[in-house]
Amino acid sequence: MCRVRHNEQQTTGNALAHHREIYAIRYATHTGRQPHQNYLTPDIHNEGTDLDYFVWLIRGGDGDILVDTGFNAIAASERARALMVNPADALKNFGVSPDSIRDVVITHLHYDHAGNLDRFPKARFHLHDREMRFATGRCMCHGLLRHPFSVEDVTLMVRHVYSDRVVFHDGDAEIAPGVTLHHIGGHSDGLQVVRVETERGPVVLASDAAHYYANMQRKNPFPIVYNIGDMMDGWNTLERLAGHPDRVIPGHDPLVRELYPRVAGIADAVALHKAPMRSFVEKDANKRS
Repeated sequence: MCRVRHNEQQTTGNALAHHREIYAIRYATHTGRQPHQNYLTPDIHNEGTDLDYFVWLIRGGDGDILVDTGFNAIAASERARALMVNPADALKNFGVSPDSIRDVVITHLHYDHAGNLDRFPKARFHLHDREMRFATGRCMCHGLLRHPFSVEDVTLMVRHVYSDRVVFHDGDAEIAPGVTLHHIGGHSDGLQVVRVETERGPVVLASDAAHYYANMQRKNPFPIVYNIGDMMDGWNTLERLAGHPDRVIPGHDPLVRELYPRVAGIADAVALHKAPMRSFVEKDANKRS
């Protein structure tokens, strides 16, 4: 059923009783990137870090929640990305069938976050109002702004609206105990992030509110951006929601796989509900000193 939720504020009173597990699953990568592809104002300190592509599986409570759906082999070929596994198929390593997923959060509608929408036949998709307006409105008349979108993905999401399978949000919303959505914008007008209560405290899946840790630490935005001010203000929001910078998880940083413990027997998956093996904040401070 297509529903709209307006300004539902998260309730923290009972949230701590709903600790969940979070797994970052890398499904693709892009190597050989240059500094200008990662930072709006690159300088001699900006290295050309590879870009990893993730989806995130939230477990616990009364069912699994998937955050974003990645892209498929066709999109990988069109955009020269190295696809390791379709995200829908990667879930099987956790004993999860795509048919069993009931809730999918789409942080925004860019091709690498909103593909494979046909692989989850029983899911409802949580999307921000502003993102649908952005992806189907006048801004898409500009090639630079529409480049990160796939018309096939956006069209399929519209079809899901007509099939009563999209839940629209406007503001903050709780979609399950201990799992809340928060509008950030910036990178894309309707970008939303996901805050999850875990055993180590609240963890915020930043998606593309921050591609890399260094975008936040150096105050240097990723160059694909709709509103620079919203993006930079969003970094403060991420830390406020998480309570500590180490509980903010950027959307594409290969460093995530170095910091967090790997899941036994599953390639390219790490456990974000566990404490990092070292603090990124301390590492970054030492690097700058």
